[in-house]
Amino acid sequence: MPIRILIVDDHSVVRQGLRMFLQIDQDLCIVGEASNGEEAVEEARKLNPDIVLMDLLMPGMDGIEATAIIRKELPDTEVIALTSVATDQMVIGAMRAGAIGYILKDTGGEDLRIAIKAAAAGQVLLSPQVAAHLISAFREQPVSPGTLTKRELEVLGCIANGESNKEIAARIFVSEETVKTHVSNILGKLGMTSRTQAALYAMRIGLVPRK
Repeated sequence: MPIRILIVDDHSVVRQGLRMFLQIDQDLCIVGEASNGEEAVEEARKLNPDIVLMDLLMPGMDGIEATAIIRKELPDTEVIALTSVATDQMVIGAMRAGAIGYILKDTGGEDLRIAIKAAAAGQVLLSPQVAAHLISAFREQPVSPGTLTKRELEVLGCIANGESNKEIAARIFVSEETVKTHVSNILGKLGMTSRTQAALYAMRIGLVPRK
């Protein structure tokens, strides 16, 4: 099945451009558009997309607030921040809200399509400059992973290594649904809302997946 995408941007020309070069890929399906945060939440509730491409700077409800609501209400929907701004405040805000990735609007069309497919597979999307913003910002997080089981620590390490649900499932010999359950349990125990936050936590405690 194609990956179902909701495009959110307050500029119609941007939405049209994204639709034009994304829909040429048969693995991607644009199911809706929204021009602000309120519309994004409403459309996400109605359409239940796999991926939301979320602009952050919009009138009314901004993309960060909309991301937080969508991730809370629709945990199976991944949000990719797609914006022209990469300040500490914006990057950290988007990640804390639960975005799985942060991509700048000058990213090439092919790279964006690859990023969408990676996010749909559960892979964390962090460019080096974005990771630099985040690692310092999340230093204050508690570093004890004591509440996680051995298997959950193994899965957490795989997430930090950028592995998809399918790759993790193959590594530890379980189904993808079981991996999703482990990820959900990990996020719940750590008080986090996204795989990106979990990946940063794993880096913080020096966790690496078994080879």
